[in-house]
Amino acid sequence: MQDNQPATDALTTPEEKQYSYLNLGPTHPATHGIFQNVLKMDGEIIMDAEPTVGYIHRAFEKLAERRPFYQITPITDRLNYCSSPINNMGWHMTVEKLLGIEIPKRVQYMRVIIMELARMADHIICNTIIGQDTGATTGFLYLFQMRERIYEIYEEICGARLTTNVGRIGGLERDFSPKCWNLIEKFIVDFPIKFSEFTSLLERNRIFMDRTINCGPISAERALNYSFSGPNLRAAGVDYDVRVMTPYSSYEEFDFVIPVGTNGDTYDRFMVRQEEMWQSLSIIKQAIEKIKKEPAGVYSAKVPEYCLPPKEEVYNDMEALIYHFKIVMGETEIPKGEVYHCVEGGNGELGFYLISDGGRTPFRLQFRRPCFIYYQAYPEMIKGSMLSDAVITMSSMNVIAGELDA
Repeated sequence: MQDNQPATDALTTPEEKQYSYLNLGPTHPATHGIFQNVLKMDGEIIMDAEPTVGYIHRAFEKLAERRPFYQITPITDRLNYCSSPINNMGWHMTVEKLLGIEIPKRVQYMRVIIMELARMADHIICNTIIGQDTGATTGFLYLFQMRERIYEIYEEICGARLTTNVGRIGGLERDFSPKCWNLIEKFIVDFPIKFSEFTSLLERNRIFMDRTINCGPISAERALNYSFSGPNLRAAGVDYDVRVMTPYSSYEEFDFVIPVGTNGDTYDRFMVRQEEMWQSLSIIKQAIEKIKKEPAGVYSAKVPEYCLPPKEEVYNDMEALIYHFKIVMGETEIPKGEVYHCVEGGNGELGFYLISDGGRTPFRLQFRRPCFIYYQAYPEMIKGSMLSDAVITMSSMNVIAGELDA
């Protein structure tokens, strides 16, 4: 579409004046973000759709190319802000891959706990919103208690809730406190009770099933053609999971199942995320047992030139003060290199393609944002459906605006 051409003109011909055109977005409560979709409507039936992205204009990648490496973590928070710790860890692992840093096992397991809690928080938001958009408010309000509990754990780990900036290149900024471990243990006990009640509200609810089964389907072949990943791809029947295919942070040591669907519709996407929350809970339990076998007190690799030293050392040791100054001022030397690293984000494969020319900042940095990739398929998935189906299809895809316009 040309820049000066109205969006509706791309869908209109003179003989089609009987159709109406509806702007679903860019500011609409049902879209859960800044999206515009120009819908060509025959009554309540969607005949065609023209999506538009680019309403945020944050230029994350170019911002990152002008910041020292350790200052880029807060930028990754703002991609999928529903599971920002996964974004943080993915970026740190990318830089560690470039630097050749070996992370202690205990730190890797702690990262797994943080990332799986983030995955559960992301899926809680997605699945409760699907219920909300089909008229089931009770489950939305009820299960958000568990999301709040996860945020309390975040607060104890790093002091933040939504945009966490958690962890550092080389590990974590501090060890988990006794209170943090207590919060995690209590969450493990309480989550299955609350989640089972949420499950009983929706999974076999006839009204919910009628609204979601065969709603917004996509085949495995089409999903692969669009380069889907994450729960949306697995719902179509493809068992691709980055944690298994290209393991990181010792995921190869964990025993878990990759749930898959068959129809790739809204109900399958809902059910895949439901099962993934159970699997995440199992992974967290396994990680806790593995941590018990590792030396206590280790929370980062021994790389003082890249990882900020503790404040008490900065105040009392000249060498630590020098390292602190060089890191904060961006004076630490970064080797030349080109790396790609990906993690299994809440929405799919989240990748970081990094090119370093040896300077203080990245020479080039590209984020592979899963939402930006699979949102291309949205018009195809809603053609022929009702307007109300377009809303819950978008909710089940879990489209996050922060990943559309990086």
